[in-house]
Amino acid sequence: MRSFICLLVLSSLLSNSVSADSINYAPLNQTATNQTALKQAAHQKSTSSNDSVTPPLQSNHWYQQGEAWLKNKVTTLESLSSPLQQKEQGAKNIILFLGDGMSITTLTAARIWQGQQQGQSGEENFLHFEHFPHTALIKTYNTNQQTPDSAGTMSAIMTGVKTRAGLISMGPEQDRTDCQGSSQHHQQTLLEWGHQQGINTGVVTTARLTHATPAATYAHSPERSWEGDYDRHPNAYWYGCDSIAKQLVKTAFPAGLDLALGGGRSKLESYYDTFNQQFPNGSLLTNKQALSDWNQALLASRFSHQKEAKTGPVLGVFSPGHMDFEMDRRAAQPSLKQMTEQAINYFQARTGRYVLVIESARIDHAHHNGNAARALAETAMLSSTVQVADDMTDDEDTLIIVTADHSHTFLMAGYPKRGNPILGVSKNQKNEVVLANDGMPYTSLGYANGKEYGRKKSAEEFLHSEDKNFLQEAGIALAVETHGSDDVALHAKGPGSYLFSGLMEQNEIFHTIQQALLTNGLNDLDSLNDLDGSSDLTAGKDQ
Repeated sequence: MRSFICLLVLSSLLSNSVSADSINYAPLNQTATNQTALKQAAHQKSTSSNDSVTPPLQSNHWYQQGEAWLKNKVTTLESLSSPLQQKEQGAKNIILFLGDGMSITTLTAARIWQGQQQGQSGEENFLHFEHFPHTALIKTYNTNQQTPDSAGTMSAIMTGVKTRAGLISMGPEQDRTDCQGSSQHHQQTLLEWGHQQGINTGVVTTARLTHATPAATYAHSPERSWEGDYDRHPNAYWYGCDSIAKQLVKTAFPAGLDLALGGGRSKLESYYDTFNQQFPNGSLLTNKQALSDWNQALLASRFSHQKEAKTGPVLGVFSPGHMDFEMDRRAAQPSLKQMTEQAINYFQARTGRYVLVIESARIDHAHHNGNAARALAETAMLSSTVQVADDMTDDEDTLIIVTADHSHTFLMAGYPKRGNPILGVSKNQKNEVVLANDGMPYTSLGYANGKEYGRKKSAEEFLHSEDKNFLQEAGIALAVETHGSDDVALHAKGPGSYLFSGLMEQNEIFHTIQQALLTNGLNDLDSLNDLDGSSDLTAGKDQ
C-alpha cells in the first residue's frame, strides 16, 4: 500500500511540475540551429574560395554572449577613472550593505529564485550588485573560532581589528562576558571615527537595533547578548558595562550618530523619553506611516530654510523584536528598501558627507531555521534595495559595497535540469523526478546541519517543497543550523572600489573604506596616527 501511495505522489509531482517545454530554453534550443549553421558554413567553405565567410563559432549563442560580455566589461572599465585618478578623487559618501549570513551559495540560489519569479529559467539572472565592476573574497574567521559569529565578524568590519566571537567592537584581548577592565579594550568604530571627521553617520537593519551586527557600528560590549538593561550578567552591573540599548540612546546619539532605523522596541522603549529630551529637534518614529510622514516633511524641507528642524537625529523602531521576514511583512512595517530610500533622502537633505551601514539581517535567521525560501526572498529584497541606493546616488562620489559577515551550511546540488524550480525536487533532463537510494525524492537545496535532520517521513511532504514554510533536510542533527566557515563575496562600485580585489581579510574592509574617505578632502592615511590604542583617535573609546 505504501509503495502505491508513493507512486501516486510521484505521479502528482510530475504532473504539477513546470514542463521542460514551458521554460525558457532558448540557449539550449539554439544548439540545433547552431549545428545546422556549422554544417552550412563547412559546406560553403568547401565549395567557395570566399575568405569573408563568417567563422561558424560566431553564430553560437554562448559565443556571442561571451563576446558581448567582454565588450561590455572593457567599455565599463574604460569608462572608469584610472586607479591613480580614483585615488585622487576618493569617496565623498559610503554605503555599506551587509547581508547577514549571505553565503556564495545563497547568492547563487537567490539569483535563480529571483529570475524564476520573473519568468526566466533563473540561471542567467544577476542580482543587481553582481554587475558591480569590482569583487573580492573575504575570509571570515574570528581570532578564537574557525567558524565565526556575527559579533566578531561585524566588529572586524567596523573597527579594522579581528576579534573574538561574541564581542562587540572590542579587541581580542578581552574575555567574553567579563566586564571588569573591559573599557581599555574598546575599539573605535568606523561611525565613531567618521563623526570625528565631520561625517554624518547612520545604521539601518531588519534586526533589533541592539542585535550584534548593528550594535557593532556604535556600541562596545564584552557580551553580544547584553542588549537590554536586564539582559546583563551581575558583573556588568558591578563594573559599569551599560546595555547596548542604553549605549545607543545615551552614548551613540549624543556622540554623533545621526540615524538608526530597525526593530527592537522591547529593548529600547524605556529610553524613548530620554531620546526625546536629549533631542527636541529629533524624530522618534514607531511605524511605517510615521516614517513616511517624516520623509515627506524632510523632502519639503529641502526646498525651504528649515533644514535643521527636519534633519535632527532620527530613531526609528518598527517592531518589538526583529522586523518581519519580507514574505510575512505586516503593513505597519517598512521594508528594507523603504528604510534605505528614506535614510538616503535624510542624508542628502543634510550638508556634508555620510557613511551609512545597511543590514539585511533576516537572511541569517531564515538559514538558522533551515528555511531556504525566506532566506532567498530576503536576499532578493537586498538586491532590490541596493538597486534603489545605486539609482539615488552618484557613481562619481559614492562608494557602494555589498558583502556578508559570514556564510552558512547551505547546500545546492543534485544535477537538476536547467530551469528546475530552485525550491523544488530535483528533476533530470527528461523532467523526471530523481529518486534517492531510499526511493524518495530530494530537493536541490539543503543544509549540512540543522534541526530538520534526516529524510522526510513520506514522499507526500515533497509536494510542498516550494512552500515558504518548507524546511530543507539537514545532514547532521542540531538544535539550529550553524554558520559556515567558508569565504564570502564582496561587490563594490564607485570611488576607491578598485581597492577591493583578490582574497582579503575581513578587517581590511575597514581600512579600505577609510582610505577611500581619506582621499576626499581628509588627511592622507599615512599622516594619521595608528588606531592601535596609542593614538589621539582613541579619544572617546570608553563611551
